Amino acid sequence: FNAMTPIAVREPGPAGYTLDDNRLYCGLIADGHHVHAANVRATYKLKGRDRVMLVTDAMPTVGSPQPWFNLQGMRIELKGGRLVYGEDTLAGAHVTMIECVARFVQMTGAPLDDALIMAARTPAAFLGLSDRLGALKPGMQADLVAFDERTMTVLETWVAGERSSPPIV
Repeated sequence: FNAMTPIAVREPGPAGYTLDDNRLYCGLIADGHHVHAANVRATYKLKGRDRVMLVTDAMPTVGSPQPWFNLQGMRIELKGGRLVYGEDTLAGAHVTMIECVARFVQMTGAPLDDALIMAARTPAAFLGLSDRLGALKPGMQADLVAFDERTMTVLETWVAGERSSPPIV
């Protein structure tokens, strides 16, 4: 939905075509700014957890104390949880994947398990990497995230079985 021709009565636009075709995957920035909650819910209902990938669109302010950066000569600033340029044009997201997972669950009421699948297994399938990523099985790469389900805070991460310090969020 973001920066696309909108769905209209006589023209579905890219989002409409994607929602209509069950063969297609779609990326969804569930930060609460890029896509309205009603569209997040509709996308989940129409495509399901195996065709929707949660995407962060995270920019350099994530994990940094600096509230701005330059991108191709434009000053991108963090204002009210949104990254904008100019007066108020959305320029990216200031959100981690665990925040996207939490916000998706909050917006849709979906089970946490579905959101986690959309953050890991579905992108691996889309990329053709299901044989080594997206699940915890023998012979697969052990990329893991331990988090507090109540606060949705990342506690520890492992990449290829190696503990990351500090945790990657």
